[in-house]
Amino acid sequence: MNLQTLGYIGVRTRNIDDWASYAGRFLGMQLVDKSQSTLSFRMDDRKQRLVVNAAEDDGPGFYGWEVADARALDALSGHLEKNKVQVARGSRALADERHVKDLIVFHDPVGNRVEVFHGAETATDAFKPGRSISGFRTGPLGMGHAVLNVERIDDVIPFYRDILGFKLSDYILKPFKAYFFHINPRHHSLAFIEAGKNGIHHLMVETFMLDDVGQAYDLALRKPEMIGTTLGRHVNDEVTSFYSWSPSKFLFEYGWGGRSVDPATWTSHERTEGPSLWGHDRSWLTLEGREQARDIRMRIAEEGVRVPLNVMDGNYTRARDVCAWWNENVTTRKIG
Repeated sequence: MNLQTLGYIGVRTRNIDDWASYAGRFLGMQLVDKSQSTLSFRMDDRKQRLVVNAAEDDGPGFYGWEVADARALDALSGHLEKNKVQVARGSRALADERHVKDLIVFHDPVGNRVEVFHGAETATDAFKPGRSISGFRTGPLGMGHAVLNVERIDDVIPFYRDILGFKLSDYILKPFKAYFFHINPRHHSLAFIEAGKNGIHHLMVETFMLDDVGQAYDLALRKPEMIGTTLGRHVNDEVTSFYSWSPSKFLFEYGWGGRSVDPATWTSHERTEGPSLWGHDRSWLTLEGREQARDIRMRIAEEGVRVPLNVMDGNYTRARDVCAWWNENVTTRKIG
């Protein structure tokens, strides 16, 4: 019954026309369905990954988590009922709308709509990005990750950890409190920030090439008010990314180079280096929080903390003419 990936996400918006441009021509997703009230986008061979619905308010609509098959879905449904979680079987019409074989629907302790499904449909034609990008890193890692704002982290962790089976990757306590959870080798598919309110903080998608991120950042710099967090690199998942404000008033992280973890052997721990190795100046923090985050980054820079990049075959060319100093010191000096 184990959850495997974050399969799809739905959002509500008062600005549906802006989403067509934002998700398509900015993020590079493929618009595959459009009506007066709904947009759907592809990121890969799945028929849809992101669904945007017109609404009277902005925010998350639903989070779709994937299980292996019908047996796993039935087992999870029974497990939830045993834990006194009210579960409904999705209708045939809803399954068709989500392009899956079957699904169940329930709510988490703070009211987020959770859908668990199996049998996602794949398209017969190749993915065609909305702008020229290398593509999105999905597959067994899922579509990316979701980070939720919560009033109190203790309100949600027992539900997601003890009932749904998410595994804690690590956590930070400064300059804000955040806990990160995995269900596959992606460092985290879900995280929570204790923000004094419930909602969505950001969604993250990961591209195959770093240049996709840099070029998107150039596009965002034409409208600097779009940028919620500047270009930088995270400590824990090691992603290089920036964050922009979506038309639904939450952040979208656009990243590259995420690390993989082994869920069978990973040990959770506190990260005291702060959330980022460099960059990621966060406009959404208070002035005090921004200064605290900057001080943390300056400290780890002074300590010389360096972490190798995570690259895939075909994603890099090995540099020649490495200097003698590097050859002598790279195996003895701590770089990550």
